[in-house]
Amino acid sequence: MATVELTAENFDDVVGGSEMVLVDFWASWCGPCRQFAPVYEKSAEKHSDIVFGKVDTEAQQQLAAAFQIRSIPTLMIVRDGVVLYAQPGALPEAALEDLIDQARKVDMDEVHKQVAEQKAEQQS
Repeated sequence: MATVELTAENFDDVVGGSEMVLVDFWASWCGPCRQFAPVYEKSAEKHSDIVFGKVDTEAQQQLAAAFQIRSIPTLMIVRDGVVLYAQPGALPEAALEDLIDQARKVDMDEVHKQVAEQKAEQQS
């Protein structure tokens, strides 16, 4: 599957409407971003059940600011509406594949339970 360009207008629909989404925050002037792009694209072709999105931080500055992106490339993994991973840095192919495998194995029922508990604690 090809990568999807994410914008402020479509971000919530794409991320909210998908079970698992990888988001690459990048910019055209960023050397490491350009090096990571083919690795990301190759992974997108391999995992057709996952949405691979890209956020151009120059064109989508509000979106980058909303996620407090300070360094690019930054990779984020969102599963069932929960951010499981968000780290800057270009990953080699093997590391990206390992990260995807780890994200697939996360017990989302447990994650949702922990999120609910944290919200309850904050409200009390």
